[in-house]
Amino acid sequence: MGFGKLIKSLFSGSSSAAGAPIAPSEPIEYKGLTIEAAPIDEDGKFRTAGYISGELDGETKRVQFIRADINSDRQTAIDHSISKARQIIDERGDKLLERSNL
Repeated sequence: MGFGKLIKSLFSGSSSAAGAPIAPSEPIEYKGLTIEAAPIDEDGKFRTAGYISGELDGETKRVQFIRADINSDRQTAIDHSISKARQIIDERGDKLLERSNL
């Protein structure tokens, strides 16, 4: 699936299994924020993706991230998604919660 089709499927509410996020992993706490890996299944390959959540101005905010990286199996994709989320948190800190997606 091309990147354009991936984006379209994410926002169109398509019921197709291809391009659908996997159920998020168990939450992991990192530097006061919560990471949930949610790789996207693309015809048996898994795109790095997930959610970072935390509290901002008294509200819980949840931000989705999707990366171009493709992994050959689900567990590798989960591990890579967690690693990318930690990198995003290290680079952007709490400011990342001011956005709806990364």
